[in-house]
Amino acid sequence: MLLEKLAEGVLRVQTPLGPRFVKPVFIERVYLLWVFRNFPVLPANVLSRSQQQRVERMCQRHGFVCQFGPKHAEDFALLGTLEQRLSAQETPWALGVPANICAPVSGFAADAEPQC
Repeated sequence: MLLEKLAEGVLRVQTPLGPRFVKPVFIERVYLLWVFRNFPVLPANVLSRSQQQRVERMCQRHGFVCQFGPKHAEDFALLGTLEQRLSAQETPWALGVPANICAPVSGFAADAEPQC
């Protein structure tokens, strides 16, 4: 299982728009295995600022995808799941935005359209 994760693992990012998948390069997979070594699911706010920035750059560099060639993201070993939760101040109703309009989301969801 560890070898599968190192060879072709993906990071799942839970965004307000639904789950997105990132296929990092080998050294990034090693780093993510270390980050998720104790917990398979982590909220974004428990990561340090440098870890958040590194994951943010990873998401921007590789983009979110739902299919990697003939395989779908669900077919790959999961390195971990990063949850992005909106705080009470960021919810659409707290911002005065109607519920049917998406509130602004942070960088994890900036590239929300999957590249299918």
